[in-house]
Amino acid sequence: MASIKEHFEIPGRYKQWSMGLMGVGVLSLIVGFILYGSHDHGTRFWSALLQNSVYFLLIVNAAMFFFAATTLAWGGFQMAFRRVTEAIAASVIPIGGITFVILMCIVFGGKHTIYEWLDKDLVAKDEILKGKSGFLSPTFFTIYTTLTIGLWILLGRKLRSLSRSIDDSPLELGEAKKYIFKNTVWAAVYIVWFALTVASVTPWLWLMSINAHWFSTMYSWYTFASSFVAGMALISLFVVYLKNQGYLEYVNQEHLHDLGKFQFAFSIFWTYLWFDQFMLIWYANISEETIYFKTRFEGAYQGIFYLNLVINFLAPLLIFMKRSSKRNYATVTFMSVLLIFGHWLDFYQMVFGSTSPDHVPMNLFDFGLALGFVGLIMWQTGRVLAKFPLLAKNHPFLKESIIHHT
Repeated sequence: MASIKEHFEIPGRYKQWSMGLMGVGVLSLIVGFILYGSHDHGTRFWSALLQNSVYFLLIVNAAMFFFAATTLAWGGFQMAFRRVTEAIAASVIPIGGITFVILMCIVFGGKHTIYEWLDKDLVAKDEILKGKSGFLSPTFFTIYTTLTIGLWILLGRKLRSLSRSIDDSPLELGEAKKYIFKNTVWAAVYIVWFALTVASVTPWLWLMSINAHWFSTMYSWYTFASSFVAGMALISLFVVYLKNQGYLEYVNQEHLHDLGKFQFAFSIFWTYLWFDQFMLIWYANISEETIYFKTRFEGAYQGIFYLNLVINFLAPLLIFMKRSSKRNYATVTFMSVLLIFGHWLDFYQMVFGSTSPDHVPMNLFDFGLALGFVGLIMWQTGRVLAKFPLLAKNHPFLKESIIHHT
């Protein structure tokens, strides 16, 4: 163990990039507020904040889901890069706080051009909105959003603290069994809450309710698949970066191959949900369902609609199908960046296809905000990586990861 580089030292260039990107984000926020903040109820401004904050929160939270799911499954292969997953998941804290503030500003600022159910006069005249008023209300929205983000943070912190609790204390056999059981219980608690939020209610509240008349029983699974692919791509990028910096000595092509398989498999899963949601609504041709796809399939967002499919399905299908491509650092890096961008586009059309259905307002403001969140993830992840050992050396499953072969 003495030769293993256990502690990450943040390079000066890494700090510069993270601070620079966050600076771009802040500058974009200020310029965007000046240009769009008061125009048309600020719809353009708040839509961009909603799309970026929710997307990046869900992908860093996907890292926490991966951490909890592999813990619950007693998986050992990921132990060699587990601290990378933990560090990315810690970004839920700052991004969760930012997202909460944005959502509360939209709801209590009366931004009914984003959430039409905030307009009391409209709700009073609309039987559909009136029937959903118990669910689509500022009170329920605030309570569930607070619980969602709060428990993501608290349960994630608990799981990460359990992981680090044995860094300085090797375990005897009996202690190891108790430790694994305790981890399993807390991981199960997190998974249950994840199912009640990301896999069900939260996407309905934050995103689907932008089209309050429209509904899809597959929507939450669709958003989960999209964010999970991007989350695995984010983990892959940090693993490759740390390997190139001489860290993570126990990570090899076998682990990279598995990360590539996750991106490949869940890209197919995302496509399955994409096709099923679209095909069933198209085939049924019910007006209150097809309205969602009208602007996306036939209108202004048609180009993004198809580009979305090319990037998020055809590219990983054709490139990641080969075994060798999932073991190549350059290919994995390229595909990871592409998929993060591709699913950012997916969330873009989810939000802007509803708040700005007649035209695509995408410009440097949107990309500037996105880069700001990228910089924040880099800063928070690097800070956590430098704070704790990179190797969970006393974990009972570490040997499985060292000898892992796929």
